[in-house]
Formats: sequence, structure tokens, C-alpha cells
Amino acid sequence: MAEFPRHIVTPDGEVTLASARDEFLYNNFKFASARKAGNVIYVSGVIAGPEKGEGRGVDDFKNQLRRAFTQIGATLKATGADFSKVVMLNTFHIWASDNFRGDKNAQLSAFIAVKDEFMPPPHPAWTAVGTTGLALGTGVVEIQAIAHV
Repeated sequence: MAEFPRHIVTPDGEVTLASARDEFLYNNFKFASARKAGNVIYVSGVIAGPEKGEGRGVDDFKNQLRRAFTQIGATLKATGADFSKVVMLNTFHIWASDNFRGDKNAQLSAFIAVKDEFMPPPHPAWTAVGTTGLALGTGVVEIQAIAHV
């Protein structure tokens, strides 16, 4: 059985696989959960949205965001970083979704509240983009992070 995290050396840094799930995604979907190049760590998008049996309200969404940010935190930790090293967030939102009961402002407010639980000031740069779909059909938002170490 493989031990995690696993680090795969690349010419300019390394790929980090923080868990068996990350290894599955790497082998089957051909992407790394995190890749370090020089002093920059790129963390692939993590999708937040309801899993089977979960609600679609604002408080439910906050819990789904906490799960996503916890996963991002574990990936950062596996690279030797943490949220204080994140300099950029890119988020991709489905503003009108059957998976979230609320409008754009409610979704942004919930996102900001949970983000601030994990990432107190100084805040990273952040770009929020609206989209019509994510890789997972139940996704509401996908969160990508870039850290500098």
C-alpha cells in the first residue's frame, strides 16, 4: 500500500499526491492535485456542492465549502505550505444552480464567510468567474489556489 503524501520529481519541481484519491485522479484523469514549479504551487480545482442526501440551502453550502477548503488545506500541507502561502484564488461559480437555493449574492456571501474561516487577512488575489457547468454535475463552485513559498 502506498504511503501519502507521494512526491513525483519533475524537471522544475514536483507533483504532490496527498491521498489515494489524488493518486486515482492522477492515474485515471491525468492531472495532479498539486504541482510545484520553482517557488510556486498550483493546486487543482476542488469542487464544492452537495453530495448524496445533502441539502441545497446556504448553511448546507457552507458545509460543502468547508469540505472543499479542508481538502485544499490537506493538499497544501502535503506540499509543505498552508493557506497563509496562497496568493491567488480562482473560483468558477454556477450562479443559477439546482444544487444551491439562493441567488448570486447569497452564494458569494457564503463563499466569503467560509473562505475567511480558512484564510484570514492578508487576503489573496481572487478572480470569481461565472460558468454554466463543472466536471461534477452537483458542483456549485470550483476552487483553484496558487501559493508562493
